[in-house]
Amino acid sequence: MAEISSNFLYAAFILYLAATFLFGGSIRDSRRDSKEKTFRKWSMAAIIVTITGFLAQIAYFVTRWIASGHAPVSNLFEFTTFFGMMLVLAFIILYFLYKTAILGLFTLPVALLLIAYASMFPTDISPLIPALKSQWLYIHVTTAALGQAILAISFIAGVLYLLKNTDHSKPSKKTFWLEFVMFFMVATIGFIIITSIFRLAGYEESFKWIDKKGAEAEMVYQMPALIGPNKGELLTPGKMNPLFDVPAVFSGRKLNTVLWSFFTGLILYGLARLIMRKSISKMLQPLTNKLNLDLTDEIGYRSVTIGFPVFTLGALIFAMIWAQAAWTRFWGWDPKEVWALVTWLFYAAYLHLRLSRGWHGEKSAWLAVIGFAIIMFNLIFVNLVIAGLHSYA
Repeated sequence: MAEISSNFLYAAFILYLAATFLFGGSIRDSRRDSKEKTFRKWSMAAIIVTITGFLAQIAYFVTRWIASGHAPVSNLFEFTTFFGMMLVLAFIILYFLYKTAILGLFTLPVALLLIAYASMFPTDISPLIPALKSQWLYIHVTTAALGQAILAISFIAGVLYLLKNTDHSKPSKKTFWLEFVMFFMVATIGFIIITSIFRLAGYEESFKWIDKKGAEAEMVYQMPALIGPNKGELLTPGKMNPLFDVPAVFSGRKLNTVLWSFFTGLILYGLARLIMRKSISKMLQPLTNKLNLDLTDEIGYRSVTIGFPVFTLGALIFAMIWAQAAWTRFWGWDPKEVWALVTWLFYAAYLHLRLSRGWHGEKSAWLAVIGFAIIMFNLIFVNLVIAGLHSYA
């Protein structure tokens, strides 16, 4: 059953990739071909393939649930793939509401990156640890992921708005930060590539270290150690010692992975700039030539108005109820809890500025981009680097 589940996920990945090219075809036709029937043909094929991919991912989710005996949202691999699935669901709904093909051209690559990113983590099915054996696992995690996925659509709309509205002919603060967003996407690809290389090579090195409770433990790295764990002692002969150690509050192995991803992303980004001889955002800008800015702004705003209450329920209210049941307190200032609160406060500020200060258009788009950056910081940095009660994720 586990193998069948993996095959469904692989099928979903291939179908999303095919749908991305089909959406690209529909955009190209809308610029060069005046025949409305041709445009509709490409768009219809794209959304049908997208829905088929979504159904394949649902089949993955169900078969993995059957194989494991619990909802497959208990670790980073399972949560991130579910996040990607909810992102596709949110897009499908919005597509039928607004019929905006370019939204698919930019949303599906993000879903593909999420699935590819998830596959870099252990995919083995394992029994739930005691802390996760609760019905609130299904309620809290799935609702939080759905809320984040809907909010992520506002990021896609924001990027589209900025690509269309920004003057790419001369360097500015706007072009710098927009290009920084593109670099982040490239760095995610870098993570996938570098992790795959060392995994295929079977690379490992072990350290003896002191955890934050003062106990001696062993940590295994799957990449050459640029940084070591707290008071780390290299146990694997023939390997180079790390440049420095990090405090026990950080996971040395995971922070090391983040650094490798960053440096690989720099190399990939540099190569892309050399080959294209222009920024990535400038290369993508022509795709938005026929974009309706008012409609894009509305899509971003509606995504937040729907995603914010769902995220509030899942990431805060349901989370606090589960925390009380599991740890006998509603709130404990765990890093994951803190950043969930930061995310909630930010989107509350977004709605306040939008409704009372009139922050529409470009300002609203930048807020949506920053909000998604906070979500991804929570997903990547907080999960990978900062040790806490949610480290099992």
